[in-house]
Amino acid sequence: MIEKKETVYEKVVLIGLITSQQTEQQADEYLDELEFLTLTAGGEVVKRFVQRLDVPNPKTFLGTGKLEEVKNYITDNSIGTAIFDDELSPSQLKNIEKVLNIKVLDRTNLILDIFAQRAQTSYARTQVELAQCQYLLPRLTRMWTHLERQKGGIGLRGPGETEIETDRRIIRDKISLLKEKLKVIDKQMAIQRKNRGKMVRVALVGYTNVGKSTLMNVISKSDVFAENKLFATLDTTVRKVVIRNIPFLLTDTVGFIRKLPTQLVESFKSTLDEVREADLLLHVVDISHPNFEEHITSVETTLAEIKSNDKPAVMVFNKIDNYTHETIAADDLVTQKSKEHYTLEDWEKTWMNKMQNNCVFISAINKENIEAFKEKVFDEVKKIHITRFPYNDFLYQEFDEES
Repeated sequence: MIEKKETVYEKVVLIGLITSQQTEQQADEYLDELEFLTLTAGGEVVKRFVQRLDVPNPKTFLGTGKLEEVKNYITDNSIGTAIFDDELSPSQLKNIEKVLNIKVLDRTNLILDIFAQRAQTSYARTQVELAQCQYLLPRLTRMWTHLERQKGGIGLRGPGETEIETDRRIIRDKISLLKEKLKVIDKQMAIQRKNRGKMVRVALVGYTNVGKSTLMNVISKSDVFAENKLFATLDTTVRKVVIRNIPFLLTDTVGFIRKLPTQLVESFKSTLDEVREADLLLHVVDISHPNFEEHITSVETTLAEIKSNDKPAVMVFNKIDNYTHETIAADDLVTQKSKEHYTLEDWEKTWMNKMQNNCVFISAINKENIEAFKEKVFDEVKKIHITRFPYNDFLYQEFDEES
């Protein structure tokens, strides 16, 4: 009998800051997310370090004393990796590695690593490789510290390319090749989109791990990969869906995240083009997450960056089966009701009430309220479909009368 090998996780410490731009509560929330990212990448978080600074130290991110504290803990507990919640500059990365003498990653590097693990198609792998090269180029200095001084001696004096200059040139060439490769694929995908004709296009958007792929599987009866991990799917999936008598194309897109690396936004241009060219957005939200409102803001910010925030949209509040809230005892006259005490009905009476009925509450995994969701999507797609195919208007009227 073959014994299964147990998964070995890297021991990791996480490091974040409380600054003038980031409160203690926000720092904790970001580190919670960073811990989930670390787990997704195959790491085990042993300890978190948080320091209060007005601005990050330009040399070492943390203060000298705090960095020494981190170093002592790492030495005493045989930690192999330190992950910082913000993107580190090349000089910060180099200086921190000199002090800690272990592998040092930042949030961007960690997300790129997860993307590299998750990319399945040649296109996704090319996108990730381009993002990695763009991230790596300015940081090559830390990888070649042993070659900082050019070798001297007989036959080695005079002009010539150092190892690091050679590598920079190789990576620049690689970036150019990858960009050209993506241009070719982008043209092919643009032609594919054009060949889809005038069918209404609907795109699932939302924060990572909110259940977009699960919802895609439910309504399109497909088998898109879905897992309770961040960035479970990177590859854009398009399926033809028919609700009642109206066909449309449904696209599952890569999830957004706070502090999304700029390299990825650029590399995943074609994936984001699916959102740009969509006629209707289904903004999926994990309402069971305590910070779902911040997730909504983050997604809307990214949509604004790619000029897609003015499209018709339906807010789909998913995972109602996981939603919990704190209760206040009937005889408790002291505790004031806050968001932690809101029921789903309470949430519906808040800002959600002003969404002109453009929101729906569902559980994709339990298929709860899916019919109401389909009805809402049908109504929205129908509005677009009628403007595009006015000669079919009588079909809707007949169908509605029959139903």
